[in-house]
Amino acid sequence: MPTALVTGVAGFIGSNLAEALLDRGYEVRGVDTFVTGRRANIESFRDHPEFTFQEVDIRDGEAIDPLMRGTDTVFHQAAAVSVESSVEDPITTSDSNCVGTATVLDTARRVDVDTVVVASSAALYGSGGDLPKVESMPSSPESPYGLSKQYTEALAVQASQLYALDTVALRYFNVFGPRQDPHGEYAAVIPAFIDRVLDGEPPVIYGDGEQTRDFVFVEDVVRANIAAAEADASGVVCNIARGAETSINDLAETLTDLLDVDLDPVHQAPRPGDIRHSYADISRARDELGYAPQVSFREGLERTIEYYRKQ
Repeated sequence: MPTALVTGVAGFIGSNLAEALLDRGYEVRGVDTFVTGRRANIESFRDHPEFTFQEVDIRDGEAIDPLMRGTDTVFHQAAAVSVESSVEDPITTSDSNCVGTATVLDTARRVDVDTVVVASSAALYGSGGDLPKVESMPSSPESPYGLSKQYTEALAVQASQLYALDTVALRYFNVFGPRQDPHGEYAAVIPAFIDRVLDGEPPVIYGDGEQTRDFVFVEDVVRANIAAAEADASGVVCNIARGAETSINDLAETLTDLLDVDLDPVHQAPRPGDIRHSYADISRARDELGYAPQVSFREGLERTIEYYRKQ
């Protein structure tokens, strides 16, 4: 039975990943601090016989050392993930993401873990350059969050060169789906829109709404992580997205159509650090990992709406 450690297991992506790994026959060890993760996210598998959990900070090498021993793969999902929050508090973001990743990688190589799959981000591309975004493009992060992910990714690639450790860094684009937190000042756009519309309030768009994103359903991101762990790949960086561009205005229109409501969005000032246009070339992930998104944007929205309706 393969054994995996999932950092940030109570987070949106981490919890979906852990559940899928358990279904796939893995023994899963999870860690989280519940700073951004939620206890409710692990309730559905908390009592699974092959799942164990400890409340541990990834920056505490002594604490995570025994949890990594005997594991085949570490899925490093723990991070401070808000662009806006990183602009206001770059120290916390840098400490969590940079020091945290360095600690995870250093511990993994010392205890002979086979593979570490690291969550990176499309935020390191910045707004400039051609579309679609290709991994070989120069990085130009426009926020401390994007900069921290650039460092995270570079650490992972370098670890594969320095140690007997396979690493894969996955540059997530705009992931959405069940368990994503719709509340708070820095909530991601899709759950925030759904939450407001279900409450009979119009979605709030920052800027003119013509900014674009490459939205990818969390189930496809989970598949990419498992493929990265099981593929013969190391020192590789891959975009993980659908490879399609959607404007925020189109998102709002599709959501209100699916929810059968007539609510015109409210526009507010753009937020600092936000990228204007983004979508991915996913050919490297296809070639290196066998990755191919399976859930359409509309189907993903329908499944996400159904999840929030039940909450």
